[in-house]
Amino acid sequence: MGKKEEGYGWAISAGMNAALAAIAAKFFYNQFVRYSMVVICNVIMWGCYVNSLKVLSSLQATVTNFATNFLSSGLAGFLLFKEALSAQWFAGALLIVIGVVILSKSSVEPKANID
Repeated sequence: MGKKEEGYGWAISAGMNAALAAIAAKFFYNQFVRYSMVVICNVIMWGCYVNSLKVLSSLQATVTNFATNFLSSGLAGFLLFKEALSAQWFAGALLIVIGVVILSKSSVEPKANID
């Protein structure tokens, strides 16, 4: 696996953990468990996001993180909480995915490693 793919893996993981934090906030009834899960998911999310920034540009990492969070949260709401998703949501999701693909294919100069 190349460095860039690893960066996208970290960004996707960050977005998934952000979505898990939102799911935990709705899913658990015990407030201690709810807040603990939200904090744990957010700490993991920030760790993954920082790792993605070590490889990707801030734009690529942020957009990938956002897109994953948006798609995961929307689908989780639909599947777990029976929330309705409109055609506009699907159109927006498609545009976001297209934007992420375009940004991932863009030629960005590799970051100089300061470590």
